[in-house]
Amino acid sequence: MHAAIKREWLETNGLGGFASSTIAGLNTRRYHGLLIAATQPPVGRMLLLAKLEETLVVEGRRHDLSANRYPGVVHPQGYLLLKEFRHYPFPTFVYQVEGLELEKSVFMVHGENTSVIQYALRAPGGAIPADGTLELRPLIAFRDYHVTTHENGALDPRFLLDANCVKVTPYPGLPSLYLQHSGASIQAAGYWFRNFEYDRERERGLDFREDLFNPLVLVFDLHRAASVSVLASMERPAERSIAELRAAEIARREALGGPLARAADQFIVARGSQASVIAGYPWFADWGRDTMIALPGLTLATGRYDAARSILLAFAGYVDRGMLPNRFPDAGETPEYNTVDATLWFFEAVRAFAASTEDYDFVHDHLYGVLAGIISWHERGTRYGIHVDSDGLLSAGEPGVALTWMDARVGDWVVTPRRGKPVEIQALWYNALRVMEDLAHRYAYGADSGHYREIADRARNRFPQLFWNEAAGCLYDVVDGDTRDASMRPNQIFAVSLFHQMLPPDKAKAVVDAVERQLLTPYGLRTLAPGDPRYRGRYEGDPASRDSAYHQGTAWPWLMGPFVSAYLYVHGHSSEAQAQTREWIAELRRYATEEGLGQLPEVFDGDAPQRAGGSIAQAWSVAELLRASLLE
Repeated sequence: MHAAIKREWLETNGLGGFASSTIAGLNTRRYHGLLIAATQPPVGRMLLLAKLEETLVVEGRRHDLSANRYPGVVHPQGYLLLKEFRHYPFPTFVYQVEGLELEKSVFMVHGENTSVIQYALRAPGGAIPADGTLELRPLIAFRDYHVTTHENGALDPRFLLDANCVKVTPYPGLPSLYLQHSGASIQAAGYWFRNFEYDRERERGLDFREDLFNPLVLVFDLHRAASVSVLASMERPAERSIAELRAAEIARREALGGPLARAADQFIVARGSQASVIAGYPWFADWGRDTMIALPGLTLATGRYDAARSILLAFAGYVDRGMLPNRFPDAGETPEYNTVDATLWFFEAVRAFAASTEDYDFVHDHLYGVLAGIISWHERGTRYGIHVDSDGLLSAGEPGVALTWMDARVGDWVVTPRRGKPVEIQALWYNALRVMEDLAHRYAYGADSGHYREIADRARNRFPQLFWNEAAGCLYDVVDGDTRDASMRPNQIFAVSLFHQMLPPDKAKAVVDAVERQLLTPYGLRTLAPGDPRYRGRYEGDPASRDSAYHQGTAWPWLMGPFVSAYLYVHGHSSEAQAQTREWIAELRRYATEEGLGQLPEVFDGDAPQRAGGSIAQAWSVAELLRASLLE
């Protein structure tokens, strides 16, 4: 069980909704469930159906297939009957009971808040027992996916029957849950299951106990029909063939390509009529920074150019005062504009899109004006002190805010304060200016091109003078007036990895060597060198503990992408360099195949053995592995 509950499967629906649990069938997170619906796609997510308690009855003998942790005990222990688990094409569980095999599979219907759970009983070398039955007890939560629910008198225990469909509406004003079934008999229940405990939430220092309600029991006669199904949906489902839904979803996934392309697909979601990117499952919504960093890998590396266009258009429509949104809140409120780098990554995403598609007409007609407006706002100054200095470099920050990707906070404490001129912001700013210079030249906007070139030249001339740390042989992390932050962090790698860069070859190689020597791990780059007294090698504990380690030593797999780009730049694409990068990439691929069940997590510990942490599936982790895999 210990090994099984560390492996978590994930199903998504292209709307921001998902289903997820462990391969033991034991929910260890408040985010685990069979139907987490996106009520305002891709946000507004609610956990409707937490799980199905399953009992296979053979000649009167009851075999519970479920597993739950209650105070001091795991009950039932259905994982002991689990013979096999597969995660492709869908999460599939094979239970062995009295010489019989019961196969269960779970998948979501793309574009719908709908999960399909199928069961098939097989009798290798024998016959299906005449009185074999399968009892399913739906456990419902009906809550925001960030919280837990507890027994209460407001819940309406009634349900409605309509042919082969059950409608459950436990609270007024919330969606209904429809359970379409393949010919089950229905028994009333009306019981609370109390005191579920979620191990991962306990470890994270959060509320880890929950009560779930069981309104009814679905009883299937397996002798009459050895294959049965339940379709759980937020909408009244039309009568349709489960076999056809299954075949269509398998075909859709196979058309995507290999395992990493299928992993990438899980992050691309609808936002209104356009597309967006979920930053990570199970708890992130769509973030500007994550979307722009992930776009080349998720869409361009997989040939999904229409999705790339849609994402770029969607975010261009949200630019305000020269800034891209940092985050779209879960309940659909006004986007938050509190980032300096998301906006600059937008330029690199546009550059990569244009280079891959040659669709410069689209860029001209829909994006160039937005990009030019962003540069103008940065020149005259926008929120949080973001402005261009006389040296052509970009300064940003105010007390109490964290504008870069190292944005962890504990109360009013900004864990990694980087006010002034962070090194990667200069690299991104310079890259953005050169992108605009090239676009303006292509469109014969001579004055614009010259203007962007002049600022870029000033920035390039000043950058090495200001940021080169001669004693360490690498770049300072932040320059703020006369203050130089010599923290050994991975942010300097972007001064080498981006398409347009400011460093001469000798200094670029020195940066890559220093990062490799002090920050490289098998699963990405550490966010701080181990020799630093602030270094935290374990990402664990309550929110304050985790946030204080988030960028203080924790390793991030997405950073392997820029590191590989920088390494190949300074070492050339020789057979030796390519062999080395393949070796680094292979370890992340291995993790995705084995422990990750097709996905890559948000972070790993900085210290060995490097345990995965954070979200179980992170967009830029997958995207940068995909992008780096194409660099050879």
